[in-house]
Amino acid sequence: MSTARPGTAPGADLPHPFRFGYGTNGLTDLRLDDALGLLADLGYAGVGLTLDHMHLDPLAPDLAARTRRVARGLERLGLTATIETGARYVLDPRRKHGPSLLDPDPDARAARVRLLVRAVQVAADLGAHAVHCFSGITPEGTPEDTAWQRLAEAIGPVLDAASGAGVPLAIEPEPGHLLSTLADFHRLRHALGDPQLLGLTLDIGHCQCLEPQSPADCVRAAAPWLRHVQIEDMRRGVHEHLPFGDGEIDFPPVLEALASTGYQGLTVVELPRHSHAGPQLAAHSIEFLHKAATEAVRAAPAAPIAARGGTP
Repeated sequence: MSTARPGTAPGADLPHPFRFGYGTNGLTDLRLDDALGLLADLGYAGVGLTLDHMHLDPLAPDLAARTRRVARGLERLGLTATIETGARYVLDPRRKHGPSLLDPDPDARAARVRLLVRAVQVAADLGAHAVHCFSGITPEGTPEDTAWQRLAEAIGPVLDAASGAGVPLAIEPEPGHLLSTLADFHRLRHALGDPQLLGLTLDIGHCQCLEPQSPADCVRAAAPWLRHVQIEDMRRGVHEHLPFGDGEIDFPPVLEALASTGYQGLTVVELPRHSHAGPQLAAHSIEFLHKAATEAVRAAPAAPIAARGGTP
């Protein structure tokens, strides 16, 4: 395995504050050790590690021992991690992302809760800076108020685990899900009494897809709750994760806005449908992002901009 350290990619030695990562859900054709070695060689600072059957299976035996092995590998390579929980069929081989926190069956909801609690423990053992999750799609025939009640009740034990482990839970607004927008995040936050460990995963492409504000303005508005960032290109109104340059997003203003918030976590490339070209896209993405980051730094004011965003 490679022992390269981050900082070897084109532009990686430039003075910008970003810590870029790449999601393993876009490298599913690689063994995990090979994927991590690739990312270190390319100059990434970390990895968005999706718990799935091919990469640190959360349901297979000896999870704690396997997690310790991954932790040693990350340390050796100089990589940090966030834990992603968007595996398509990790709980049910016939239902994509099922069961969810909104499932009508209480036992099915409990299975998703157990997975997320397990993800929190993995994150703690890896020293990861956040655990990502999402609400799920509202089941057919379920009243909206019932769906929100189920989500609030199901997320409670996960937040308890996050609090015990000291790892933020970062819920993602996902197009088509019950919680699909920044406004929906605030609805859940208020319903739960604004728990300290509940934060936000902001997907920059999703902002382009459906938020009324620009992606840069979304970053500024989300700043107080930002715990994890995913990034890729996308087009307005079309939920399709695209390689950089294939969509409509102007990235230097987005990165300038992100730098202004003081966000310290990973910004993870999210290309889950492009594993067939994962190594090539990982190389293209880090080069693209370093160039965009250099432009953002050159365009930014000399003094840091105070993080903006009110309390909706």
